[in-house]
Amino acid sequence: MKKTSLVVSILLILAITAAAQAGTILLNAAGATFPYPIYSKWFDVYHQKDPNIQINYQSIGSGGGIRQLLAGTVDFGASDGPMSDDQLKEAKIKILHFPTVLGAVIPIYNVSGVSGELNFTQKALAGIYLGTITKWNDPEIAGANSGVNLPATDIVVVHRADGSGTSYIWTDFLSKISDDWKNKVGKGTSVQWPVGLGGKGNEGVAGLVKQTPSSIGYVELIYAVQNNITFGKVQNASGKFLKADLAGVTAAAAAAKDMPDDFRVSITNEPGPTVYPISSFTWLLIPAQISDAAKRDAIKGFLKWMLTEGQGYNEGLAYARLPKPVIEKELKAISLIQ
Repeated sequence: MKKTSLVVSILLILAITAAAQAGTILLNAAGATFPYPIYSKWFDVYHQKDPNIQINYQSIGSGGGIRQLLAGTVDFGASDGPMSDDQLKEAKIKILHFPTVLGAVIPIYNVSGVSGELNFTQKALAGIYLGTITKWNDPEIAGANSGVNLPATDIVVVHRADGSGTSYIWTDFLSKISDDWKNKVGKGTSVQWPVGLGGKGNEGVAGLVKQTPSSIGYVELIYAVQNNITFGKVQNASGKFLKADLAGVTAAAAAAKDMPDDFRVSITNEPGPTVYPISSFTWLLIPAQISDAAKRDAIKGFLKWMLTEGQGYNEGLAYARLPKPVIEKELKAISLIQ
């Protein structure tokens, strides 16, 4: 009798467990590293709010996220650069772009004897990454840093080795400020870099810069803030040298007056004295048709939460909130997901 009761109890536990698992909606996503800290926070908080929804996110870079989305191996993707027209044509179904937060990309460096914040002109950054400015004491760098004893050492350029939305933002900026860069290299998550060493992820770039004397690289703002990395000021379109912060990123978004219906927009090098010039939206890439009704409703519910309550977590992780007009437009666009 006791044995029968034990078997019944075990079967009951298994049935309850199976029922609980059956009620769980698992969403798989992959892509940009740039917004990973805020995405990780959002997915955790949202799971606590609704334990039946679990979002697993692989921070593999924007290029990887787009590839997995196109291959149909994830429920949605994420990218710091909007998908190109060719990529959208490659997709089996229509892909919608939803801006999530605003962030910045910054120049980091390791220069002997220099511990403070360097000023970088637009011409200097383009020249360094083109390989035409090769010494730290080059007049283009020295002229913007009066009183700083810059060494006559060769500049070691560090860039991302993987497909990266951070690289997209960086190269989008360089394409706007330098015709040579635009014509010879262009913008993209992956480009043919004229010079330099490659590091995987923000951590790879930061690690290379940290261990390589006379080097320069680029990472997203939150990564530098969290790891206490010194970064420089960048000359904006108004000629002002600005250190990246939330105010400068927000000003960049405000300067972009017209948001297209598909939300694919660039806000690098926007005009205005308070605008940080290497700023960008980052996007979730959502299929417009989702056959699984439970997953479709879960994604739409998360998007609504992310655009409202979720925005309250941004500043604590060094991301700027989306402008209200953009949020209102996105809330309406959620209805396009069928």
